[in-house]
Amino acid sequence: MGLFDLFRKKPKPAVEPAVVPETVVEPAEETIVVPEEQPAEPAQPIEAVEPVVEVMMEEVPPRIPEVQQEKIIHTEAAAEPEPVHIPTAVAEPLKQDEPSPEELESKQELEKSLEKTKSGLFSKLTKAIVGKSTVDADVLDELEEILVTSDVGVNTTLKIIERIEKRVARDKYLNTSELNEILREEIQALLAENNSNDFENFEYGKQSPYVIMVVGVNGVGKTTTIGKLAHKLKDAGNKVVLGAADTFRAAAVDQLKLWGERVGVRVVAQAMGSDPASVAFDTVQSAAANGDDVAIIDTAGRLHNKVALMNELSKIKKVMDKIVPGAPHEILLVLDASTGQNAIEQCKQFTEATDVNALALTKLDGTAKGGVVIGISDQFKIPVKYIGVGESIDDLQLFNKKAFVDSLFHQ
Repeated sequence: MGLFDLFRKKPKPAVEPAVVPETVVEPAEETIVVPEEQPAEPAQPIEAVEPVVEVMMEEVPPRIPEVQQEKIIHTEAAAEPEPVHIPTAVAEPLKQDEPSPEELESKQELEKSLEKTKSGLFSKLTKAIVGKSTVDADVLDELEEILVTSDVGVNTTLKIIERIEKRVARDKYLNTSELNEILREEIQALLAENNSNDFENFEYGKQSPYVIMVVGVNGVGKTTTIGKLAHKLKDAGNKVVLGAADTFRAAAVDQLKLWGERVGVRVVAQAMGSDPASVAFDTVQSAAANGDDVAIIDTAGRLHNKVALMNELSKIKKVMDKIVPGAPHEILLVLDASTGQNAIEQCKQFTEATDVNALALTKLDGTAKGGVVIGISDQFKIPVKYIGVGESIDDLQLFNKKAFVDSLFHQ
C-alpha cells in the first residue's frame, strides 16, 4: 500500500505543475506589453521616411505648375507661328514670281532703252505740275499736250485724259504728287482692254512649219529684226529657215545670208531681180520637206503709198498658201519707233493692204518717242509682239504691256 500511495502522490506534483501554464501565460503577457510594442518603435524610421515623403510632396507641387506653365508657353508658342505662317504662305507665290536672272536682265535692258522717252516725259510732266496742289483742268491740259508730243497719239491721249477726268470727278481731290501713279495705272488699264494677249516665249508648236512673212518700209531694221528673231527662235529649240524674198534692194540677199551664217540657220535665196513669190514658194517648200519648225520670209521694203508693191504681198501670200494651207500664219509689220507719228501712219496703210496680225517696233533705245508703242497698241488692236531695245543680237524682246508701262514709269 505504501508503494501505491507513493505512486499516487507522484501524480499530484504532476498535477500541481498545471500552474505552469499560468507562468507561461504571464511571460506571454509580458511579451505583448513590453518587447513587442517597443520593437514597434522602429516605426520611427517610418516617421523618418514620412518627412522624406513630405519633402518630396512639397517639392512636387511647385514643379507641377512649372510643367503646366511650360505647356501653356508651348501651346502659346505653337499658336503664335500660325498667324506668322499665314503671311509666309502668301509670300511663297511671290518667291515663285521673282524674276529669273534672264528676266531681270531683260527688264533692265528695257528700262535702259526707254531712258530717253522717260526723261522727256517726266521732265515735261514735272514742269507742268510745279506749284500745283491738285489735278485740275489746267494740269489736264498740260498733260494732254505732253502725251501728244511724246507720240502717244491724239486718239489715245484723249482716252487717257478722259479716264483721268472721271477719276478726278469720282475722288474729288487728287494730289499732283500722285499724278505719275495715276497716269501709269490708267495707261495699263487702257492697254489691258485691247484684247491682245502678251506672248510668253519664242516657241511655235501648233503648226509646222510656222510661216512668218515680214513686211515694212526700207530703213526700219527689217532684215536685222529677222536675224535677231531667228536667233531667239533657234535658242528656243526651233529649226529655222530664212527666205531672201527681198530681191529688189541691192545687197539685201547678201545681208540676209550673213545673218544666216551668224545665227547658224539655212537661207533659201535666188539671184537678184528674181520673182519674190518664187523665192517664198521655194522657202516654204524646203521648210516642209526638211521638217523645219519656222520659216521666215523677208520681203522687199516698200513705201506704204506704193500700191503695186503693196499688192505684191497678196501674191506672195497666195503662193505660200498652196504649199502650207493657212500660210503665212503671221504677217509681221516692222516699224521704226523713232519715226513717231509716221510709224502710226505706216501701220494704218499696211493694215489696209494686208492682214497684219503682229507688230515689231525697233530702235526704242535711240528715241524719245517710245510713247508711240502705246498709241499703236491702243489704236490698231494688233498685238505688239517684239520690241528692239539695242543693237546686240540678243536685243529683241517679247513685248509685255505691263512690263513696258512699269519700265516707262520706273524712276
